[in-house]
Amino acid sequence: MVANHPTEAYRQGIGACIFNKQGKVLVAERLDLPGAWQLMQGGIDEGEEPQQALFREILEELGIQKNKLEIMACAKEWFSYDFPHQNFAFKGRYKGQKQLWFALRFLGQDEDICLNYSNHPEFTQIKWIDFKELASFAVDFKKHVYEAIMKEFEGYL
Repeated sequence: MVANHPTEAYRQGIGACIFNKQGKVLVAERLDLPGAWQLMQGGIDEGEEPQQALFREILEELGIQKNKLEIMACAKEWFSYDFPHQNFAFKGRYKGQKQLWFALRFLGQDEDICLNYSNHPEFTQIKWIDFKELASFAVDFKKHVYEAIMKEFEGYL
């Protein structure tokens, strides 16, 4: 738990659970934390709607164009987690993140994914995994969120 933050100090964001045609989910290895794999996620900018942030973040992080994605579902609630220590606190202002998650179907090919799309890449590689394995890829402080996402989206495989 990060000290000296009010309880409402959660950065609002979105998360993307992207499924391919075979029902596998896309995870990516972080550039700044080798060996740490995650789903796509990002912050919601001021004045931005969650769906706008969703497509912007996916384009920035993966280079996937909006027309290569189809939203299948949006989580019924926001999920939150606390950063494990001050070094993780986003710009030192937040104790954690509160995210609205989406399940999407990827309509493109793997060649449509570009990890160097933006000037500030976040990931070194991607892979498609079985959805039932998702929680095992999560870092400890996000594991409960990944388990909740699995329950929320299990019917969309």
